[in-house]
Amino acid sequence: MATGSSLSNPHHHSDPNQQSLVDHAQQAAEAEADEEYEDEEEIGNVLNNRFILFNAVPSWAVSMVVHILILLALALMYFNPSSEAAPTVLNVSPPGEVEEVKDFELLEDLEPMDVETMTSEVVMQTEVTTPTEMEELSVSTDIDAAPLTVDLVEFSTQTAPRNDLMQEIGSVTGKGVEGRGAAARKQMVAANGGSEGSERAVALALKWFAEHQRPDGSWSFDHRQGQCNGRCTHAGTLKDCYTGATAMALLPFLGSGQTHKEGQYKKQVFGGLSYLIKAQNKKNGSLVQGGGNMYSHGLAAIALCEAYAMTQDRQLMMPAQASLAYIAYAQDPVGGGWRYQPKQAGDTSVVGWQLMALKSGHMAYLKVPPACVAGTSKFLDSVQTEYGAKYGYATPGAKPSTTAVGLLCRMYLGWKKDNEALEAGARYISDIGPKPTDMYYNYYATQVMRHFGGEMWEKWNNVMRDQLVDSQSTTGHMTGSWDVAGGGHVNDRGGRLYFTSCATMILEVYYRHMPIYGKAAAEEDFPL
Repeated sequence: MATGSSLSNPHHHSDPNQQSLVDHAQQAAEAEADEEYEDEEEIGNVLNNRFILFNAVPSWAVSMVVHILILLALALMYFNPSSEAAPTVLNVSPPGEVEEVKDFELLEDLEPMDVETMTSEVVMQTEVTTPTEMEELSVSTDIDAAPLTVDLVEFSTQTAPRNDLMQEIGSVTGKGVEGRGAAARKQMVAANGGSEGSERAVALALKWFAEHQRPDGSWSFDHRQGQCNGRCTHAGTLKDCYTGATAMALLPFLGSGQTHKEGQYKKQVFGGLSYLIKAQNKKNGSLVQGGGNMYSHGLAAIALCEAYAMTQDRQLMMPAQASLAYIAYAQDPVGGGWRYQPKQAGDTSVVGWQLMALKSGHMAYLKVPPACVAGTSKFLDSVQTEYGAKYGYATPGAKPSTTAVGLLCRMYLGWKKDNEALEAGARYISDIGPKPTDMYYNYYATQVMRHFGGEMWEKWNNVMRDQLVDSQSTTGHMTGSWDVAGGGHVNDRGGRLYFTSCATMILEVYYRHMPIYGKAAAEEDFPL
């Protein structure tokens, strides 16, 4: 799996109490009054007209007109403001304005990003190149309404009110916002198929990630660059793709409710987010780095959007929004997909990460161009077989891993549970079962099974959960990680860090993603 952004490593400042990440400078309006002049011919015409007027009408009428003009002049002098008065600048704050957070002080040297312009341009470009039959995205104007019943699955046709509803740590998919909180997590683990062993495995994995963070806050797929010093085997070959590796290390922390605001690993999460923001291209929002491509950008965008959704830290808003703008910019304007480089014809694997980022951004109430989402459906149509039950890579096919990605995307895009193709695809994955050597397939397939639920989920979970718990390293410096099982391009490039990240997120599926279809048992105790 390729991941990452092409900037040199950012410097890590020592004083976190300086100015904020991005200064929101206000621009003052300036007004000038233009003077109009009439030429001599026009002046002459006016004088001639006055001469005729004063000679053709009685004196009393002339007097009356003069008095009327004097009264009008006085009225204008009273009501018309001085042209030299300073213009009024209206500053409108969003509802529930909170005090500016000053946590990301390490990043004071960043230049501000014009995210508003960037996003607007992307929306315009995307709308021009997508089919005309796409549905419009409605914009809510009720800023006080609490969207307690908003279904965020079909987010190509819905929007959320512009108020802050992310007070609690929670999932960034489905309808729930409390799935990752400590109180909800314990009940959801028990209700949805987790175990003490799975939670213990997650805790050990987070400890392993923390011990392999680099001094600048990043992670590398070559995990030996940190404190490891070669004590762990299976280093990845994609050594310089720090943004991709950092995102894959951050996502398990976020999935377990750990943020830079609360949790045992606040310092580690803060360092990782700081690195991503500093590494981001300030001109276009790209997070591609060091041999990586749109894989790494999608992963890093998910991390930024999830962190913002979970904390509502306003200093994360602009970097997260810029990452979404770059995804919209990089979309293939013809086929609607994404691949390694911007505007390339898409493949299902890269499309999956970009759609997950768009979904995370939407849950965080960031701007997601509706045409961009509709283009994703167009791409999936082009690679599906059996009416959407199975999916290929760049052409129609039925590969298990790409089928899992395609089905999960369809779920997020609004396919109902009783869709015959969706049910047939879920049955196809269930019959194959988990693959010990293909953690990428396991990651997507586990989410499909979890959302679909029922007997197929129970069957899948019993095998997948126990397989991961039993295969985790529990001795020496490698404790908490997973050995890379089998070879292959993705496993070789990502190494132990990639394999461990996927395995950990699979074991967090009980609470990391609230179920799309119906209510989980734990949701009865934690209503929205």
